[in-house]
Amino acid sequence: MLLKTFGWSFAITALGLVAAVFYGGWEAFGIVAILAVLEISLSFDNAVVNAGILKKMNAFWQKIFLTVGVLIAVFGMRLVFPVVIVAITAKMGPIEAVDLALNNKDRYQELVTDAHPAIAAFGGMFLLMIFLDFIFEDRDIQWLRWIERPLAKLGKVDMLSVCIALIVLLITSFTFATHAHQHGGGHADKAQTVLIAGIAGLITYMVVGGLSGFFEDRLEEEEEREHEAEEEAARTGRKKSPVVLAGQAAFFMFLYLEVLDASFSFDGVIGAFAITNDIVLMALGLGIGAMYVRSLTVYLVRQGTLDDYVYLEHGAHYAIGALAVILMVTIQYEINEVITGLVGVILIAWSFWSSVRRNRALAESEGDAGSDEKTEVSTSL
Repeated sequence: MLLKTFGWSFAITALGLVAAVFYGGWEAFGIVAILAVLEISLSFDNAVVNAGILKKMNAFWQKIFLTVGVLIAVFGMRLVFPVVIVAITAKMGPIEAVDLALNNKDRYQELVTDAHPAIAAFGGMFLLMIFLDFIFEDRDIQWLRWIERPLAKLGKVDMLSVCIALIVLLITSFTFATHAHQHGGGHADKAQTVLIAGIAGLITYMVVGGLSGFFEDRLEEEEEREHEAEEEAARTGRKKSPVVLAGQAAFFMFLYLEVLDASFSFDGVIGAFAITNDIVLMALGLGIGAMYVRSLTVYLVRQGTLDDYVYLEHGAHYAIGALAVILMVTIQYEINEVITGLVGVILIAWSFWSSVRRNRALAESEGDAGSDEKTEVSTSL
C-alpha cells in the first residue's frame, strides 16, 4: 500500500537528485534535498485539507489529481509561476524572463522579491477565506470548543467571513502604504497593488469554491432523487445522468484543489529564495516536495485517516489560518520560513494527539459499557 501510493514520489526523488548532481554537483544535491524537506514541512497541512476534499472524488479523479494535478503543481507553480510573475511585474516577455532566470539570477530574485507583496496578498486572502469559512461553520465535532462554539454562533451572520477578510486586507494595505510613505514613499504605489491582488484572491476563492459547492450540492440532490426513484420504480430518462453531474462536481473540486495548492505553494516558492536563486534547483527541490504532498494526500484518503483522527482537519485549518496571517504580515516584515513550517507542524501534531486521546477515551468508555453488560447478564443468570 505504502509503495503503491508513494512509488512515483520515490522515483521522482531519485531522478531529481541525480539530475541535481549532473547539473551542479554535490552542492546542488544538498540544496535540492533541503528544498524538498522545506516544501514538505510547509505543505503538510495542505495534504490534510486536500484529503478532506479528495475523499469526495472517485478513483478516476484521484488519478487525475496525481497525474495532471502534479504537472500543474510541479511545472506550473514551481517553475512557470515565478517566471510569469517576473514577466508581469517587470513588463517583459516570457522569453526574456526565462533568460533572466537562467543567466541573471540575482536580478531575477530581486524582481520576484519585489512582486512578493502582491503574491502574499492574493494567497493570504484565499487561505484566510478557507479558514474563516471553516471556523464559522457549526460542526458536530469540535476540537477547541471554547473558540469554535461561540464562532459557530457568529457564523450565522451572512457574509461575515467576507467582511472580516476585507477588513484585514484594508488594514494590511493601509499599514503598508503608511509604512512606505514614512520611509520615503518608494513603495507607496504598491499599496494599491496589494489591495487589488487581495481582492483578486477573494474573488478567486468565491468563484472556484462557489462553483465547486454548487455542483457538489447538485450531485447530492440528484443522488437522493435517483434513490427515491429506484424505490418507487418510477425513474425517468429526461434528467441529467448522475455520472455527468459527478464529472462536473469533481472537475470544479479539482479546480478548487489546484487553486488551493497554488496558494499553499506561494510561501514555499518565496521561502526557497532564502536557500537558492537558481530556478532549476528550485523547481527540482520544490517539485520533489510537491510529489510527496500529493502522495500523502491520497494516502490519507485511502487509509481513512481523517475518519480515524477527527481533529486532524481542524488542526490543518488552524494552520491555514496561521499561514494566511503570516503571508499578510510578510508583505511588510520578514518572517523566517522555519517559523512558518513549525507553526503548521505544531498545530497538526497537537490535533493528532488530541484525536488519539479522544479515541482512547471512547475505547475505554465502550470497554466499561461492555463489562457492565456482561456483569448484568451473569447476575441475571
